[in-house]
Amino acid sequence: MLFTCYLGTWDTYILAVTKIKMSTVTFFHRLAAHNPSHLKLLLLCTAVSGGGLWAYAESVAPEEAVTEKKKVVVLGTGWAATSFLKNLNNPKYEIQVVSPRNYFAFTPLLPSVTCGTVEARSIVEPVRNIFKKKKVDVLFSEAECFKVDAENRKVYCRSSVNNNLNGKDSKEEFVLDYDYLIIAVGANVNTFNTPGVMENCHFLKEVEDAQRIRRTVIDCFERANLPDLSEDEKKRILHFAIVGGGPTGVEFAASLYDFVNEDLVRLYPGIKDLVKITILEAGDHILGMFDKRITAFAEDKFRRDGIDVKTGSMVVKVSEKEISTKELKNGGEVKTIPYGMAVWSTGIGTRPFIKDFMTQIGQTSRRALATDEWLRVEGCNNVYALGDCATINQRKVMEDIAAIFKKADKDNSGTLTVKEFQEVIKDICERYPQVELYLKNKQMCDIADLLKEAKGDNKKESIELNIEELKTALSKVDSQMKFLPATAQVASQQGTYLAKCFNRVEECENNPEGPLRFRGEGRHRFKPFRYKHLGQFAPLGGEQTAAQLPGDWVSIGHSSQWLWYSVYASKQVSWRTRALVVSDWTRRFIFGRDSSSI
Repeated sequence: MLFTCYLGTWDTYILAVTKIKMSTVTFFHRLAAHNPSHLKLLLLCTAVSGGGLWAYAESVAPEEAVTEKKKVVVLGTGWAATSFLKNLNNPKYEIQVVSPRNYFAFTPLLPSVTCGTVEARSIVEPVRNIFKKKKVDVLFSEAECFKVDAENRKVYCRSSVNNNLNGKDSKEEFVLDYDYLIIAVGANVNTFNTPGVMENCHFLKEVEDAQRIRRTVIDCFERANLPDLSEDEKKRILHFAIVGGGPTGVEFAASLYDFVNEDLVRLYPGIKDLVKITILEAGDHILGMFDKRITAFAEDKFRRDGIDVKTGSMVVKVSEKEISTKELKNGGEVKTIPYGMAVWSTGIGTRPFIKDFMTQIGQTSRRALATDEWLRVEGCNNVYALGDCATINQRKVMEDIAAIFKKADKDNSGTLTVKEFQEVIKDICERYPQVELYLKNKQMCDIADLLKEAKGDNKKESIELNIEELKTALSKVDSQMKFLPATAQVASQQGTYLAKCFNRVEECENNPEGPLRFRGEGRHRFKPFRYKHLGQFAPLGGEQTAAQLPGDWVSIGHSSQWLWYSVYASKQVSWRTRALVVSDWTRRFIFGRDSSSI
């Protein structure tokens, strides 16, 4: 078809020859997306020609049908969900995000918010800012999920905003259908059913928690500064108890110590000697997941600073003014400690609707949703779970040893040569990471050494193993299996991994890149998720931080503090939050921390 258009902007004539091989709607949609001005000119030509162009387009059979977009429902706006949304770029998905909060919070800096080192708004980013420039269709609803119907692929949600427009104090409920469901709702605080914890303790999971702690700290100082209070009552009010000696509890204790000694003592000089900070830890040491050198340094530093670290102290009850602890080192003796503010920072629990969903799919008596190595919830092929609400149920190599042997024994001889085993060892290490860890720990240069050890043969002739001897060779590998920690680093990597899988799902349909299927034919579509530990920090106060980085490298001191600053600034979700956090740190260096109760 031949038609001529006049472009007045450039005063030139363009001759266009177009043979339309697609539906009219698709053609005009693509033309409008490419250049809206071209669409206007084409419509003008159509009108002048009496509709001939439109009629011709409708008469041509479409070459390709417009495929319907897959509906993906994402529950949560935490580390896992945000990482997934940032990295997803396949336009063939329609994303619906559901979360009771319309922002992402940089949770590692929550202890800094409790003491005014960083402002709360500096570590949050509205989720609509995160995906507003993406090519993927993303809708957001400020609501919370209260039920998942996996059989019918439906999610039941309830608005988080009170609807008072019609004089009703109720919350709207709605139902979403999905093709894929991604659960990334994090976890609740686990109180271990300890009496009085929910009523009397503060938690440190959300931005609101940090703001509440900050106000309470100032309130404690203001109350203790009132006249006519006894010294014992002032000591009780200014006693800050922290339950849990993990990274969160230790960092909060260090931040609180700096806040008191660098800022508040100048404002409340009459009560500065009455302040006391206590860490209650049920284990033998604080920071148990860190290197022993860091644990020893932290305990020694806190002792010098006057922070009381009570290890072997299990909290059994919390009342309005006292904490009861069972001293495990003294035969279970129960002691009471008066306090003014208590912060509970130990353990994570399961959200109620997750418990109901686990019962629905037969995963009762578990702490979190069990997924396979591809982050799919076991028993639900179209449901994925990331972050603190899930745990990877990694397969043991000994459970599949017969299938591995059969797949490796290509000649069906009943024995396995070193060459045959070496041909599948890469797929084994990919599918069962504990095998790779075991070989690294054994420092084996050649897989033949492991097989010789199992065979009890030190000769250099070719080795052949039967299935029982192969079991002996790999009998200890499953002891290397480790559960992933419930950290932001793990959740972020899981979100990135799953987004890449969704981006490449069509590309890998016919060209699988995953490991060999030992149970079944062919290969897995994707490689399993592999967590890469990038290190961890433990700020200890006084501009000193302990850093444990890959390669068993440990650094403690002021240099590690500056490394902490640079890493946490670079990991912010946007340039806006990055600038705000750095400006807050600068303000603190110049003017000190804000001591108002706002």
